[in-house]
Amino acid sequence: MERTPDGTPVGVDDPYAVAGICDHLTDDGRCRFALTRAGDDPGFADARRADDYACHVGPEGTWRACPHYRSTTDGRECVRCGLEEVRLAGEDARPLVEAHHLSYGDAETPDEAETSGDATTTADAAAAGPHEITVALCRWCHTKVHRSIARIDDDASPDPEAIAECEGRRTREREETAFETARERFDEST
Repeated sequence: MERTPDGTPVGVDDPYAVAGICDHLTDDGRCRFALTRAGDDPGFADARRADDYACHVGPEGTWRACPHYRSTTDGRECVRCGLEEVRLAGEDARPLVEAHHLSYGDAETPDEAETSGDATTTADAAAAGPHEITVALCRWCHTKVHRSIARIDDDASPDPEAIAECEGRRTREREETAFETARERFDEST
């Protein structure tokens, strides 16, 4: 299983197997990175411009081969247990669902690269550099993945404490959306 630089598990064997499409890929198959950030990597941008900014790996391609691949989560629902995020406006409470990094591109040691058995994959990843790959995990699943051998693709149910926190937030949300006149809200005599 892949590990963080600190040695804790990330919950998958191959982050690219569960990663989504590249955040830079537009609906028409072009590379947004080359279009909007050409100054960050002029050589890459020039190559994409010569090919009408087409993504060189495409939506079904090998994402590891792209030096600017990135797949980040929207953080709306835990991919392991399905707990939905409930955020309350004006509150600075810790989110229920957090971004969990699956890829720490440069965390692999040379010894691990030699024993991985797939020289092409390792060479592609080394040439492309580290990639940011994240998925959404609730705080409870996040802890289980990092502190045990739990995997992100386990068939899991939300933790009872997570359900209680989520329902508590929904209750506060409903209370905030209930209509009260200003007089009712601020009248201390009632």
